[in-house]
Amino acid sequence: MPLGGGYKHAIALHKRYYRMWGKHLICAKLQSHIAKLRKRNPFWQTVGSQAVQDICQRIEKAYQLFFKHNKKGVRPPGFKKVKKYKSFTLKQAGYKFLGGNRVKIGNKIYQFCQSREIEGTVKTLTIKRTPLGELFIVVVVDDGMYPQIKFTTGQIAGFDFGLRTFLTCSDGTCLEKSLLLGEPQDRVFRQIESPQFFKQSLNAIKKANRHHSKKLKGSSNRERARKNLVRAHEDIANRRTDWFWKLAHDLTNKFDVLCFETLNLKGMKRLWGRKISDLALRDFLNILEWIAKKKGKLVVYIDQWYPSSKTCSCCGHVLETLDLSVREWRCPSCQSVNGRDENAARNIQTVGASMVRLGDVRRSETAVTV
Repeated sequence: MPLGGGYKHAIALHKRYYRMWGKHLICAKLQSHIAKLRKRNPFWQTVGSQAVQDICQRIEKAYQLFFKHNKKGVRPPGFKKVKKYKSFTLKQAGYKFLGGNRVKIGNKIYQFCQSREIEGTVKTLTIKRTPLGELFIVVVVDDGMYPQIKFTTGQIAGFDFGLRTFLTCSDGTCLEKSLLLGEPQDRVFRQIESPQFFKQSLNAIKKANRHHSKKLKGSSNRERARKNLVRAHEDIANRRTDWFWKLAHDLTNKFDVLCFETLNLKGMKRLWGRKISDLALRDFLNILEWIAKKKGKLVVYIDQWYPSSKTCSCCGHVLETLDLSVREWRCPSCQSVNGRDENAARNIQTVGASMVRLGDVRRSETAVTV
């Protein structure tokens, strides 16, 4: 595969340059060198030049991260095998869409199943390969439509992520349990529980892992067991993503402005590990941002160092310390009883409203409406 050869050659050049000068090769110089090699070797010309240039850009990004976070014992990026290379990208050339759901890539024509119409100017085309060996075409287009922020519901809410509950909303009547948990529609609630899909399927994952590890390496039985393990993980990811899309649509239908606290996910993973990975908070926020942008809604992030849990949402008093095990506390100033998550959600709403000039963070009792 030309991509594998180009990647291996580029990594070899980088390592040689790093040994000589102690720094990585500039992307422009690497691309110029690869372009000369493409003219000499016809095998490399079977894939578009932009796909090879994209490899150089990925290596450039990897080396920049390596030098940025260089620590003792950390090695520079290494060679990736062809079977582990999962995607390549074509930008302006190297492909052409034909009639009848066909696309020409290089000198070959492929037929694909089109999930939706391609509307707008095609910017990039990426071919992705899943661990099961399935191929997907991902097309990025510019449709020329830039939705403006439009207020339809006149509602704003703050949300606090948690380990025990996925989301706590500042509005006590924000969501219907019927959507998420299958309960009667007349029951509304403040907290959104996470189904924890990985935890639900943990026994199935363990069983599939055991079957895979017991098979002989290189055998067809081991490959079959590997695919069964991949299918189990894909099922978890698909169910979680489906739940995220439904939840994001429900939130954006009910609120015009949604306020969240910026999270240090890497630090949280070091503390709670698999629990944070199962919640997949960043994936949910990416989906929510995309839906909000499409609907003309606004997602606001407040500073991660703002003491949302330690600040009383009634009078503004800030505690010096608040242990994570304390789920409810009484304010020494106004004597109000604050639930940890509910209080944080109300503070996030107040600060978020102040950031978009829909309220004043200094006045905790200000009614915030759009």
